[in-house]
Amino acid sequence: MLGGSVYVAFIRFALSLAGTILLFSLLSEPRYGRRKTVTGYVCFGVVLIAIACAWYMIDLETCVRIVAFAMYICFAVFAFFMSRDPVYVTVYKLALTFYLLAVFLIGGIEVSILFFDRNVWADIAARSLLILLMAYFIDRKIKDSIRGFGYYVEHELDRFSVSVMIISILFGIGFILNPNVKDQTPYRLFQIVMNFFLTGALQLLVFRLYLHIGKEKEYQKENQLMQMNHRLLERNMELLQESVESGRRIRHDARHHNAVIAEYARRGQSEELLQYLEEYDRQMDVHTAESICANTTVNNLLSAYTRRARNEQIKVMLDVALGGSLTIPNIDLVTILANAYENAIYGCIEVKKQSPERECFIHLVLKRKKNKLVISCSNTCRVEAEFKDGQPKPEFTGGIGVLSIIKTAENFGGEYDFKNDDGVFKFRLIMNIP
Repeated sequence: MLGGSVYVAFIRFALSLAGTILLFSLLSEPRYGRRKTVTGYVCFGVVLIAIACAWYMIDLETCVRIVAFAMYICFAVFAFFMSRDPVYVTVYKLALTFYLLAVFLIGGIEVSILFFDRNVWADIAARSLLILLMAYFIDRKIKDSIRGFGYYVEHELDRFSVSVMIISILFGIGFILNPNVKDQTPYRLFQIVMNFFLTGALQLLVFRLYLHIGKEKEYQKENQLMQMNHRLLERNMELLQESVESGRRIRHDARHHNAVIAEYARRGQSEELLQYLEEYDRQMDVHTAESICANTTVNNLLSAYTRRARNEQIKVMLDVALGGSLTIPNIDLVTILANAYENAIYGCIEVKKQSPERECFIHLVLKRKKNKLVISCSNTCRVEAEFKDGQPKPEFTGGIGVLSIIKTAENFGGEYDFKNDDGVFKFRLIMNIP
């Protein structure tokens, strides 16, 4: 807007593009290594600045009007290839970068007009100072929070919010960059300040909103883990109570068995004694707890939940092949299995409430294949069970476990899916064993 020779235009183009690349690089996660990233941006910048300078010499009026937008659009397209952030996260960071671009562009121009009689070197110096200040602030204060915020944006930000944000920013900054407005009146300055305030407030609002939503989801996951731990404690208490009662029964029965054995011994009835002991051994085998697998933690967990399911008249089929040693921490394995089994039992109970005559079942498969752990759980469920974003809604799982399963599985590079196959809920998971 301040004019000048093509050499001055070259410096301003180079400075603006370098500032944009610097600010975006501080906010985004690069797709490639540092050397390849720097080389890519340098080559891109050289080509784009050369085109902009040629445009400046050919058609000054048109170039001044829309060169900032055109260069930024080209940069935005290139940035998608250079950033490894998901699409929504990249869009958000590009919108924030565009806002910062407008700040140092307009800031440099206004400083030059108000205090240095439209001196182009004052504009360049002001731009450089603003870029350095913003880069320092981002690097020191908000870089980590913005990068960590990407997870929430990726999972929570919707297309409507992205569209509204981008349109609002483009309209606001487009009004500020309008080259047809030449008079620098106090009202014009007030409009610029208010537009920057509103577009900045919009960015802050989006950041705070989705940060709050993301943290709320984290609290929800923690609440689910607490509920899961409560239920596991209930199962453990049931096992402990059963063990106490079993011990009392064994001590009571042992006195009777000892009396019978003593009587056989006194009478010298050896054959009858041996026959009695054989019957006693067979009875002990019948009442011995079921051994599901060699892994003690998994065995106890599955035993407790299988007993509960059978008490609810649910048919249980187990296909478990798991050794005693497993490098996955027990707490993570318990999180997945307990939640999956708990949800399966809940689904069957809900079906029985709705259709008492319907037979319910749970089929659990747990196997290790080389460095992979395969878990599959199928159970009877309501035909109308609905899904959102590929996950069952909480009302169909008792509100427990799905988020915990997903979070734990992702920690081990797991791939999972949930499906309602005409009244049969199917959960499948494959994850890496460290």
